[in-house]
Amino acid sequence: MAEEAPGPLAVPSGQEVRYLDTVQSAPGPEGLTIRFRFVAPAIARDTGSVDAETAQADMEWLCTNFALPRLPAGGPVPSQIVVSLSDRAVAFGEPAPEVTQFFEAYTVADGRCVWEAF
Repeated sequence: MAEEAPGPLAVPSGQEVRYLDTVQSAPGPEGLTIRFRFVAPAIARDTGSVDAETAQADMEWLCTNFALPRLPAGGPVPSQIVVSLSDRAVAFGEPAPEVTQFFEAYTVADGRCVWEAF
């Protein structure tokens, strides 16, 4: 589905964010969910410079500018897009308490990402 993005993505905070992968094999609580995962070292709890609020704006930007254009043109429409940032690459679904991770969920309405509170 989503191809590898070349180099860092230019998110609003200016932090370096790199595309990791897309997961669509694990359903979410609302049905079909497509997860776009990114590595963002600047969110690290001990050495990072980007807080959760700033990262939230970056995740919304990633949903709108990265995830939406990469949704499948045909087939079922996902009920949710989840954008996640982690300070380093981790395997999907495996516990990693030492890793800082932020997640935001969105529905797609009128071609826009609409934030959904977890």
